[in-house]
Amino acid sequence: MDLPEGRRVVVAEYGADPMHAIAEHTSIEPMPVPDPSALGPRDVLVEIRSAAVGWVDLLMTSGQYQHMPEPPYTPGLEYAGTVAWAGAEVADLRAGDRVLVDGFSAGPRSHGAYRRYGGFATYGVAPREAVIAIPGELSFDEACNLLGNYETAYHCLFARGQLRGGETVLIHGASGSTGLAAVHLAKLAGATVIATGRSEAKLAAVAAQGADHTIHIAGPDGATRPFRDDIKAITGGAGVDVVYDGVGGEISVESLRCVKFGARFLIVGWAATPFVARGRGQRGAPNANQLPTNLIMMKGLSVLGCPTAISTVEDPALRPPRLAQILAWAEAGKIRPHVSHTFPLADYREAMRAKWRGDVLGGCVLHP
Repeated sequence: MDLPEGRRVVVAEYGADPMHAIAEHTSIEPMPVPDPSALGPRDVLVEIRSAAVGWVDLLMTSGQYQHMPEPPYTPGLEYAGTVAWAGAEVADLRAGDRVLVDGFSAGPRSHGAYRRYGGFATYGVAPREAVIAIPGELSFDEACNLLGNYETAYHCLFARGQLRGGETVLIHGASGSTGLAAVHLAKLAGATVIATGRSEAKLAAVAAQGADHTIHIAGPDGATRPFRDDIKAITGGAGVDVVYDGVGGEISVESLRCVKFGARFLIVGWAATPFVARGRGQRGAPNANQLPTNLIMMKGLSVLGCPTAISTVEDPALRPPRLAQILAWAEAGKIRPHVSHTFPLADYREAMRAKWRGDVLGGCVLHP
């Protein structure tokens, strides 16, 4: 094995917020090739071709995500590439095989020795159990955006939301990586999808990706405009069965006026209010979002928290059928992550800023 020295991004300490952390506490460092003699018999060395730049990667840099890798660490929850070396007990992988790495079992959201191998790097090391052959005809860019996004959407829509064919689902943040995955999966389930957003161009792209209806919710002053009447017009006055809310804040309150009696309200995230927790890893929730209990009661709503990673740790049985279904859909070509932005590793700061600004439609990728 003759591989050149690589590079990796390092977060030296937590910032006050992600933009502060990226500007002041990140750098690119040389990365020696991991020495196979120091690796285990079931370890796999991956030469990384593509690494997803996700919202969680950003929040981790300020310690505002629920899982906090101890700095210094290399960000990048999910990555894909080719096998460069495999341990003696790995009989079913060969050098050059195209693989993706499971972010639950390796990388900064995992636990143990593999946590230090994030995707913003030339090389990664993962246990054999975390290395998955890229399904179907997915590219490296698409493959590194598969598991986290579609597993989140699957857990929220199906495990928690019990979405069924013929129902109507309102998806906020539909142009984001998990939001767009939710559009794809809801359509596979036979649901009618209403997608919201703040960019006409992005909404047109979301419609091209399968959304049945789109609603532009930004008012002239930039604030969220009321959209209850839009929903009532689309649904014939009935309202929606399910709300998929990855945005939070004022959009959540307005959504409570757009539902049928007995609807399911899925809390997926709070992208509009990222600073509910303190920065620099101090956490807590001094700026917690709030929902009006009177509307929840009078609508008979089921408000469901949907933390995919935490739920999977609490109940590991949730994952095998979910993972098998997503891989089967990808193998059959029924789902394909959309990637709008790619950057070389040297431009990692701009890639992370583009994700933070909301420039990205679907996935954003670094090319180490």
